[in-house]
Amino acid sequence: MPSQNGHFGSTGGPDLGPRPPQYFPQMPQGQKPVKAKKSLLKRWWFWAIVVVVFIVIVANLGGGGGDTTSSTSASQEQADTTSAEEESGAGESLAEEQTEEEPAEEAPVEEEPAEEAPAEEDAPAEEEEPEVSAEFTSALNQADTYSNTMHMSKAGVFDQLTSEYGGQFSEDAAQYAVDNVDADWEQNALESAKTYQDDMSMSPDAIHDQLTSEYGGQFTQAEADYAIENLNG
Repeated sequence: MPSQNGHFGSTGGPDLGPRPPQYFPQMPQGQKPVKAKKSLLKRWWFWAIVVVVFIVIVANLGGGGGDTTSSTSASQEQADTTSAEEESGAGESLAEEQTEEEPAEEAPVEEEPAEEAPAEEDAPAEEEEPEVSAEFTSALNQADTYSNTMHMSKAGVFDQLTSEYGGQFSEDAAQYAVDNVDADWEQNALESAKTYQDDMSMSPDAIHDQLTSEYGGQFTQAEADYAIENLNG
């Protein structure tokens, strides 16, 4: 046991010598002791403020994030819509351009030069018919009456047209008339032969002579032969 002066006894170990006295500060009389200030980390109201601020920040982050997400989705949808419209417009423009495009003109095929046909000799120009005078026209009309009504021969019609007791036409007009009249001289000879036979009861030989006589029908021999051959036909 240590002694009163702080030394150990003989049984307590070595004696280290006397210890210095311990002094305790004393507060002056009449002065209250000053309490030590607590740290902010140990104050409840500090942590309450921290919690409130944290809640506000989280709420702001949550609302802003939602808005950002919505805005991002809306922007994406708008971009997709714009892209689709652009693609549709591009497709329509391409279709219109393809429709408006005219078909390409085919390159002309080179044709082999055709062999030149030998030049034909210029055909002589057709002679224009001279204008028919009134005299010629009248002679033609009378010739038609003599031929188809009276069954006269070609020579008989000519004599009748030029006779001073007949048409009194010029020989040129009479010749034009007998050349252009529509007449069947053989048939005229046959009709005259029938008249001689039926009205005058003439024989075939007499009829033949009458048909070819210059004072009778003035038909040709061939025309008279045709008439006799077909008289009784």
